[in-house]
Amino acid sequence: MSFWIVSAGPTARLLRKAGIARTSQALRQCGPPGGSGWTRQAASRTGTRRAAVLLALVLVAAPADAAEHGDAPAADSHGAPAKPIEPLPVTAHDLPVELTRTLQLLQDRIARGSTQAHLAQRQLLGHIEQRLTALAPETWAEAENVRAAVTFALAGGGPAVLRALLTSGKASEAEQPLALGALAYLEGRERDARAKLAGIDPRTMPAGLAGQLALTQSALMVREAPAKSLELLDLARLLAPGTLVEEGALRRQIFVVAQGGDARRFEALSIQYLRRFRRSVYAGNFRQRFAGALTRLDFDSDRTRIASLERMLDEIEPESRRDLYLLVGRAGLEQGRRETALFAAERAMGLAAPESRPAAQARLYRGAALIVADGRFEEGYEALRGLDRIDFAPADAELLDAALSTARQIRTPTTAADAAAAPAASVSRPIPESGSLMRAQEALARAERAMGAAGTP
Repeated sequence: MSFWIVSAGPTARLLRKAGIARTSQALRQCGPPGGSGWTRQAASRTGTRRAAVLLALVLVAAPADAAEHGDAPAADSHGAPAKPIEPLPVTAHDLPVELTRTLQLLQDRIARGSTQAHLAQRQLLGHIEQRLTALAPETWAEAENVRAAVTFALAGGGPAVLRALLTSGKASEAEQPLALGALAYLEGRERDARAKLAGIDPRTMPAGLAGQLALTQSALMVREAPAKSLELLDLARLLAPGTLVEEGALRRQIFVVAQGGDARRFEALSIQYLRRFRRSVYAGNFRQRFAGALTRLDFDSDRTRIASLERMLDEIEPESRRDLYLLVGRAGLEQGRRETALFAAERAMGLAAPESRPAAQARLYRGAALIVADGRFEEGYEALRGLDRIDFAPADAELLDAALSTARQIRTPTTAADAAAAPAASVSRPIPESGSLMRAQEALARAERAMGAAGTP
């Protein structure tokens, strides 16, 4: 295994901007793996480790010292003197491999939550693309360079490098299916991509490409064979632990499982993500989709899943937990999951400061759920009336308008005369015909049918 070291030039400047220069400097100071620099660093961290290293050196050196002083063991002793330990060879790699490893290091920092690395990624991608497309055609005669180019392309680099590689005519016949399949995937030709990539076992690929290839194959299989797609996501996670590839595979796996309705596995995978990747730059997108996936699992009909939801969200800090409960509450309203919305809103209220915007959001979602709950209409209506739309973002202000309109219609069904007598102010600010309003009107229709069935006047 070798380590890339970038000390000057555009790549070095990008890495310093992303906060990686110290890592590179540390590698230069340590030297190759197995060198004395690594031993000194390890020994300095703890007295116990220093003692262990010194003891090992004494034990290794003792036979050689004995031989030098004429004290070599006799022929019938426990063996010949130990041979000196040779350092592991450090193999140099071509530019495509080194640049791709640089990108992967940057992306792994993104998975750990580095916004600086995320900002630097686009520049680094452009820089690497320029360098790789300018290489001599003979570069692509080497299989490891072809595979590095495929890794770069699938990691966000785009198709330009693959087009240049294939146009060069230097890639071996054995490597062409991989490059052609990756190019087809990036160009949206899924059928061609499946045909080219399906026969390639990711486990036969270099470590940097293996997980990325499994992730790509999973994306190509998810619609036609969800079970196979899940297997490939498992494989991607095993082949690239702790990387952005694993973070992305785990994120995708959670939502594939949710669509299949496997609540137990959804819980297990979600807890893994929230424990290990909750600081990822992509965690915000995950939380939005996670909230929607939670409501699709139908907590209303299975109360034991409420405890499951609490176990999942207990993995994160209170502020993030509050925000996730709010997302679940909103998604519950939008999907008609009244019990889920009510539960999540009440949990969010317990985690929010009394006069804060999150507290107002929680009261809104709770009130909107209560107006269609059996025997709790007045409680919900009063809660909604106590809210001011200026305290909310536009989407929540729209929801408040829709919920109040629904509540008023439930309380006093609208007639043509009432509509004609409505104040002009209400005309100047019409309630928007949003998805929230339409869902609220559907809830109103259900409530009216229920009241009619019960003989309510």
